[in-house]
Amino acid sequence: MQSKGLIKFFAILFALVCIYQLSFTFVANKVKSDAKAFAGADVTKEAKYLDSIGREKVFSLGFVDYTFNEVKDKQINKGLDLEGGINVILQISVKDILVGLSNDSQDPVFNKALADATKNIKGNQTYLDAFFEAFDAESKGKVKLASPDVFFNKNLDGEIDLKMTDAQVKAVIKRKVNESVLSAFEVLRKRIDKFGVTQPNIQQLGETGRILVELPGAKDVDRIKKLLQSTAQLEFWETHKFEEVAPYLGQLNEALKATEVKFDTKETTKTGIDSLLTDASKDSLANSKGNNPLFDKMLSYGGGPVLGYFAPKDTAAINSYLNRESSKSMLTPELRFARFVWGKPTTIDNEKKEKVEAIELYALKSDGRAGKPAISGGVVVDARDTFDQFGKPAVSMQMNGKGAKQWEELTGKAFTQKSSIAIVLDNIVYSAPGVSSGPISGGSSEISGSFTIDETKDLANVLRAGKLPAKADIVQSDVVGPSLGQEAIDNGMLSFMIGMILVVLWMILYYGKAGIYANISLLVNILFIFGILASLGAVLTLPGIAGIVLTIGMAVDANVIIFERAKEELDAGKTLEEAVNYSFTWKGAMSSIFDANITTALTALILLVFGTGPIKGFATTLLIGIGTSLFTSIFITRLLLDWSLRKNQNLTFSTPMTHNWFKNMNIDFLSKKKIAYAISSVLIIVSLVSLFFVNGLNQGVDFVGGRTFQVRFEKEVTASEVSAVLTKTFGTNVEAKTFGDGNQLKITTKYKVAEESEGVDKEVNDKLYEGLKSYFPNTSREDFITNSDGKQFGVLQASKVGPTIAEDIKTNSYWAVLGSLLVVFLYLLISFRKWQFSLGAVGAVLHDVIIVLGVYSLFWKFLPFNMEIDQAFIAAILTVIGYSLNDTVIVFDRVREFLGTHEKGTFNEVVNKALNTTISRTVNTSLTTLIVLFAIFILGGETIRGFVFAILVGILVGTYSSLFIATPLMADTVNKEEERKRALKKEE
Repeated sequence: MQSKGLIKFFAILFALVCIYQLSFTFVANKVKSDAKAFAGADVTKEAKYLDSIGREKVFSLGFVDYTFNEVKDKQINKGLDLEGGINVILQISVKDILVGLSNDSQDPVFNKALADATKNIKGNQTYLDAFFEAFDAESKGKVKLASPDVFFNKNLDGEIDLKMTDAQVKAVIKRKVNESVLSAFEVLRKRIDKFGVTQPNIQQLGETGRILVELPGAKDVDRIKKLLQSTAQLEFWETHKFEEVAPYLGQLNEALKATEVKFDTKETTKTGIDSLLTDASKDSLANSKGNNPLFDKMLSYGGGPVLGYFAPKDTAAINSYLNRESSKSMLTPELRFARFVWGKPTTIDNEKKEKVEAIELYALKSDGRAGKPAISGGVVVDARDTFDQFGKPAVSMQMNGKGAKQWEELTGKAFTQKSSIAIVLDNIVYSAPGVSSGPISGGSSEISGSFTIDETKDLANVLRAGKLPAKADIVQSDVVGPSLGQEAIDNGMLSFMIGMILVVLWMILYYGKAGIYANISLLVNILFIFGILASLGAVLTLPGIAGIVLTIGMAVDANVIIFERAKEELDAGKTLEEAVNYSFTWKGAMSSIFDANITTALTALILLVFGTGPIKGFATTLLIGIGTSLFTSIFITRLLLDWSLRKNQNLTFSTPMTHNWFKNMNIDFLSKKKIAYAISSVLIIVSLVSLFFVNGLNQGVDFVGGRTFQVRFEKEVTASEVSAVLTKTFGTNVEAKTFGDGNQLKITTKYKVAEESEGVDKEVNDKLYEGLKSYFPNTSREDFITNSDGKQFGVLQASKVGPTIAEDIKTNSYWAVLGSLLVVFLYLLISFRKWQFSLGAVGAVLHDVIIVLGVYSLFWKFLPFNMEIDQAFIAAILTVIGYSLNDTVIVFDRVREFLGTHEKGTFNEVVNKALNTTISRTVNTSLTTLIVLFAIFILGGETIRGFVFAILVGILVGTYSSLFIATPLMADTVNKEEERKRALKKEE
C-alpha cells in the first residue's frame, strides 16, 4: 500500500480530533451528574445549580479553558426520544397572510380560491401553490391578481400595479409570504431564546410555511404550546357598560325562548341568578325561573364592563346566540358595531359559596364595520413581568411617543365617561381597568388579572418579541418524558454493547488473528462515528443508535469480503503477502465493497432527504457509518495486516474449526429457480391478497393523522376496557393497545385532530385525564400530563400529526421508496453496463418489499408489539432495500468477474460457480447483522421493536432473494449471445 506514513498520520490525527470532540460530551455529562447528586430529586435546584456554573471554567486542555456553557454547546446533543422534551411543527397560516395582503378582500373569486385551496391541497404541495392553482381555475382569466379587489391595494403599495400579469404578481406574493414566514421564524426564535430551555433548535422547513421547534428537557407542555401559538395581537379597546347592553340582552333572551325549545334548565339550580332578578321594575332582565335560554346559563351578573359570568362549556352556545343574524338585527344603533369578546378564565363563588370556573363576557366599542381598536399593540416597545399594587403578578408595558399620546387621550376619555379600557391579547380580554385619576401620560400601562408568575413571564416575553404575522397552528407534535428517554438510552446502550460483543467474538472465532484486526478496526470505526457526530453537532436519537448498531453489523462486511478474497487467493497458491495485496485491489475485493456501499448510501441519502425528525438521525448515522466503515476497513485493517506481515507473525484468516467451512461448495442454484419462483409467487400472492383484500396495513398516525399517548399504569390493565372508557369520554372511537408490558398502553384517537387552535390540546389532555382518573386515584392532572423528571406513571409520550402533514409524510414515503429503486437501477446500469443486472436487483428488492409488507399485513393483529406503518417503518423498508442491494451487488460482482475471466463452462455453470464462492461472505455478513438486530429487537425497547422486526424480516428475505431471485432473473433475461459465447468456450 502506497503512502502508508501519510495514512497513519491522518488516521492518528483523525482519532485525536474525535477524542477531542468527544471529551466535551464526557465533561458535560460529568458536570450534569454532579448537579444531579447535589440536588437529589429536586429538579429546580438542579437547574439552578447548572445555571449558576454556566460561566465557570470546568474543562482545560492546558492551552485553553472552557466554561460549562461552552462545553455544553460542543457535546453530542441527544434527541427528544433520549433526552425528553417537546418537538412541534408549526404551520404558519399562509391563508391569513394572503387575507392580510389583500386587505381583507371580499372578492368572491379570491375567497372561493382560499376555500378551495384549504379543501384540495395535495400532499407535499404548499398552500400558496394550491391557492394559485385554485385561483386560476376559479377566475378563468377574468379576474386578475392585480385587480383592485384582490392585491392592488394600500398593503402592497409600490409592489403591485394594475399592469402586472398574474405571473408577475405571483412572484411578488410568494416573496411577501416568505418574508412573513421568516418574520414569524424570528419572532418564535426570540420567544424561545427567552424561555430558558437549554440547546433549543428552531428551523424553517423549506418553503412549506412550517417551522420546527425542538425544546429538549422542556416539561410544561401546555405552557410551551401556548407560548408558541400566541400571535401576540395586542389591542386596547373602549368598552360598553353593563347597563348599556342589559336591555339588548333582555330582548335577546325573550326572542330565544321561542327558538330554544330544548333548552336545558338543569343549570338553574346551580346559580344564584334568581336572587339577582327579584326586582323586575328595577331590572328589565327579570324573567321566570327555568325559562331563560340566555340568563339561565349565567353563573352571575357582571357590572361595569363585565356583562356576565358563564361556565366555559357554555361559551359556544352563547356565541351562537350572539352571532345569529336575527340577534344582530336587535342591536341598537349604539351597539351596532359592538364586538362581544370573552375574558380570561377565572373563579367565582356560586350560591353555595363553592369555587367554580367562569369566563367573563365583554362588549367592546368599535368605530365602524372595520372593527378597529382604539390603539393597536404595535405602539408597545417594552414589556416586563412585575407585580400590581396588590402584590399579584402583572405585566407592565411602555409605549412609544405616538402610543403615549394616544394612551393619554384614551385614558382621559375613559376618566370623563367613567368607562373602562379593555386590554385584549389574541382576542381575549386580559383585564379591563377603569381610570380613576385622570389622563395617564408617559405611555405606561399595565395588564393585571388572575396570572401566575410563569404566565406573566411568558406574556412579557411574547410582547417583547412581537406579534406573529399570522396564526401558528401545531400540525405535528411529540412530547417525551425524561424517564422514558432514560429508558431508551439504557436499552439502546445495552443492545449496543451486547451486539458489539457478539460480533467481536464471532469474528475471532471465524477468522482467527485477522478477526482480531477486524475488531480493532471496528472499535476505531465506532470512535470515528461518535467523533464525527460530535463535531457536526448532530442530534443522537434512538433510531440513530439503531443506525450505529446496525453499522456495527454491516461494518464487518467489508472486512469479510477482504478476508474471503484473501483465503481464495491463498487456496489458489499465492503467498500470504500476495494474497493480502491482491485482496485490496480493485479486481480483488474493492469493486464489490464500493458497489455494495454506494447502493446502501444512495438509499440512506434518499431517506435523509425525505425523512423527518428521528428518521433523519437514523439516515445520518448510517451515512456516517458507511463512510467510516470504508475508511477503517480499507486503511486501518490494511495497516494492521501489513504490520503483522512485517513482524512475521502467524497471520491467519480462519481457525482450525472454521478452516474448511463452505469450501468446495457446488450447489446448482439456477436449477432450483422454478422451486424458488413458485415459493416466492405464493408468498407474494398471499401478501398482496392480505394487503388489498383482507387485513390491509395498520397505518399509524404518521399516515392518517391523529393523536397517540403512551400511558403507563401502576398495575396491569385491560386494553379493551380502557378503550371503552375513553371512547365514552371522548364521544368518538379511541383505540388502546398493550404496548410492551401489561401496565403500558398505546392510546390513539382522531378527536379534533384537524382543529389546531391553542386550547384544543389542553382539552384533549383534560379528557384523557378525566377518562383515566379512576386508574390514577392518587395522581393530579398536572402529574398525569406533565413531562417531569423521574416520572414513572401517567403520560410518558404524546404525539400529534395533523391530517395535512400526514398527507405530506405519506407522499414523501412513496417518493422515498420509488426514488431509491430508480436511483439504484440507474447506478447498477452504469456500473454493470447490462440492464439485466439492474432488472434482477430491482426485481429482488420489489420481491423483498412486498413480502415484508405482507408479513406486517398478516400479523399486525396478532404479534405482541407495535406493527404500525409509520415513518420508522419506511426507514426500515429503505434499510431493507439498501441491505438487499448490498447482498445482491456482491453476488453480481462475482458473476461479472467470472464472466470476464472466461471461466470454462456454460453460462449457467459459471453463474453457479460464482454464487458458490460468495456463500461464506453471505452467511457471515447476514449472521453478524442478524446477531446485532436480534440484540436490538430483544433489548432495544418497545418503541423501536417494530422498526427492527421489519429489518430482520427484510434481511432474511433479502439473503434468500439475492441467491434465488435476483440471479435467476438476471440469468433468464441475459441475451442469447452470452450463452452462445459460453457454449463455444466450453467446446474449446
